[in-house]
Amino acid sequence: MAQQDTDQQHAGVLPVDDEGFVVDTEDCEERETAWRERGTSRPITVVGNPVLHKECEDVTDFGEEFQQLVADMFASQRTAEGVGLAANQIGVGKKVFVYDCPDDEGTRHVGVVCNPRLVELPADRRRLDDSNEGCLSVPTAYAPLARPDYSEVTGQDEKGNPIKVRGTGYFARCLQHETDHLYGYLYIDRLSKRERKDALRQMAENEPRYPVVAND
Repeated sequence: MAQQDTDQQHAGVLPVDDEGFVVDTEDCEERETAWRERGTSRPITVVGNPVLHKECEDVTDFGEEFQQLVADMFASQRTAEGVGLAANQIGVGKKVFVYDCPDDEGTRHVGVVCNPRLVELPADRRRLDDSNEGCLSVPTAYAPLARPDYSEVTGQDEKGNPIKVRGTGYFARCLQHETDHLYGYLYIDRLSKRERKDALRQMAENEPRYPVVAND
């Protein structure tokens, strides 16, 4: 896909296609490794921790401290074997998430989105997929949840450049799930009371495979 020929997009971290969406499928291993090797893995916050249940603050400073946060998020995501991680999942109430996620065709996507907003799709473009969903902050629990099988997110990259990201299938679910996190919603908040109770039961009955922050 062709890179858009504008100064603004040339200043961005990732190239864009001819529709202005980031090309996040190139050099995935190299980019993820570079971030992860600079980072320190942190334990995952779990449901009940207040930082997960309120809207995060916008990212306005993209300096060194923020760059280290992103590196730590990639390291934490890898430790937990996740495909997406929001900052509040490691206890930081900032609007940023990272992802390392395949779509339904098996194509790998790696990137960073700050201050994301989901684009409202017209009804004729919304097809629901009711696959199982899980969350690192609700460890070992899964439940079917209907979400659109295509999504678009606008926001900024890790340097503050405006970006657009789109995904299909599993990756579309990831973009919606991580954006939800930054506005204080977990996927279990979208379940029925019975399904939510069952997810919490699953979590209580099993041990997470990665370090978590215990809720006092």
